[in-house]
Amino acid sequence: MKNPYVFGFMPLATIILFSLTFGLYSVTEAISFFKEIGLYAGMREFLSDFQLRVFLLIILSFSFFMVFSALKLIAETIHEFAMLFFSKDVSGEGFREARSGNVIYFVGSMLSVIGIQSLQILIGIFLITTFIYFVYVVYRMSHYMNLLSMIGMVVFEIVVWSVFIAFILYVLLKLYNGLMASLPILDENKSS
Repeated sequence: MKNPYVFGFMPLATIILFSLTFGLYSVTEAISFFKEIGLYAGMREFLSDFQLRVFLLIILSFSFFMVFSALKLIAETIHEFAMLFFSKDVSGEGFREARSGNVIYFVGSMLSVIGIQSLQILIGIFLITTFIYFVYVVYRMSHYMNLLSMIGMVVFEIVVWSVFIAFILYVLLKLYNGLMASLPILDENKSS
């Protein structure tokens, strides 16, 4: 009998790998930003270059770890709600079978090492991995659902994610506009 918990480490390892790769990219960008605004020299008075990079890597990787963990929690909740509404599989066999798709994210997180120097590559790998995982889960679940339930589940997940992303973008835009409106330097330029 195959042990179902053999790959139980994969979600955590995936989140750690994605967090480290995004964190490493962010460290490079943060250092160049600090140099550009003149803060780097002041930071070097307290920390060596290596210590500063390690400190930033820990902080930024931990921040990405929290974001990816929250995304995983939200994704699982949305998927389980979709299954609640549209699946007739009361034993949960289909859900357990679809969890083997965690290998896809694990492979994607290992491939993200390739894109450490480019944000576009990192985001591209993450999005392609997510798409492949979604297609895999839909395929695996299709054995336990009829066509109408499958379409309902896919539409439900797409609509909920679209609303969630639109809400986050709206909040970020409002925050950005509020921040820009409160800057005194912009008020001086308007009055000139």
